[in-house]
Amino acid sequence: MACDPNNGGEIGAENSLQSICYKRGSLRLLDQRKLPFETRYLDIKDSKDGWHAIRDMVVRGAPAIAIAAALALAAELYNLDAFNGSPKYAALFIAEKLEYLVSSRPTAVNLGDAAIKLKEIVSRAVAISPDAKSVFQAYIEAAEAMLEDDVASNKAIGSYGATYIRDQQKSLAKLSILTHCNTGSLATAGYGTALGVIRALHSADVLERAYCTETRPFNQGSRLTAYELVHEKIPSTLIADSAAAALMKSGRVNAVVVGADRVAANGDTANKIGTYSLALCAMHHNIPFFVAAPLTSIDLSLSSGEEIVIEERSPKELLNTRGGLGEQVAASGIDVWNPAFDVTPARLISGIITEKGVITKVGSEDFNIKEFVQKIAAGTLAQVH
Repeated sequence: MACDPNNGGEIGAENSLQSICYKRGSLRLLDQRKLPFETRYLDIKDSKDGWHAIRDMVVRGAPAIAIAAALALAAELYNLDAFNGSPKYAALFIAEKLEYLVSSRPTAVNLGDAAIKLKEIVSRAVAISPDAKSVFQAYIEAAEAMLEDDVASNKAIGSYGATYIRDQQKSLAKLSILTHCNTGSLATAGYGTALGVIRALHSADVLERAYCTETRPFNQGSRLTAYELVHEKIPSTLIADSAAAALMKSGRVNAVVVGADRVAANGDTANKIGTYSLALCAMHHNIPFFVAAPLTSIDLSLSSGEEIVIEERSPKELLNTRGGLGEQVAASGIDVWNPAFDVTPARLISGIITEKGVITKVGSEDFNIKEFVQKIAAGTLAQVH
């Protein structure tokens, strides 16, 4: 998949924004720190460039992080002048680079999941490859497939989510949805997860309005989500993070849909800081609260959200304007606590929207996600969604 940076990152008939511009051997990432006032793409030549782009928030959003990391290494491998080593050594070289990339943002499970899958593909390639170049080729093709698969996955999430929410609120001709942070084309390979659900509702002409939070302290909502909504000509309104409860009380919100960086086996979900507060407000006002995420965001190795490692960001993001990039506004000497994510308990979540269907609760406060995944593998998914 490719996009035209000289045309604002637009691609295809749908005219959707793209944060990732890739063709074999070349990766360019939209510098999301500059949005919405400047559209600048950075050349990513190797895994080191990819690591810094992810860590420094050039690219963000769990699915996009995973794809960007995989493609950064793909570009590096394609452009290697020479590699003196066996297929086995080539696999070790790739594994070390992937581990390095995973260290850039530890909370989002998609990146670690992608690394595991890519290592497995490379391991299988070693057994049948005559040389290191063939191993590198297998990796490059697998990374490119992840880019294509992510777009298809996002469109399925949007379709399932829009259909399910409409079915749950049949009495309403149109729906207004509140979302948090950025989960659209800029956070994925294209289309989006939670914002994909909003796009699908809009396409079906049943969206009254989308509300997006500013998402302090990095302002992904006001800078990125608002940018996408305006670009897509979706009726939308920006609110301060602290205005969400008042908005719900006013009766203007019919459902909340957010993304996820990691979902534990019981349904506890890590997402951008402030998500937990929205879920509490939604429950108080009897508003359904949905998580939209690909299956790669699910981490069955974690029994609950208590085991999710929460990344802490630089104090500058709170002390200075523009997420730490602008002038200082807080008093010098003040201590700062700046977690990037929080964990929303499963009991506050109405459903988890995936590319294979909506995971719902059956007689408890937790989700049986493991059963859902097992039935996907067994081909009996219709029994659980």
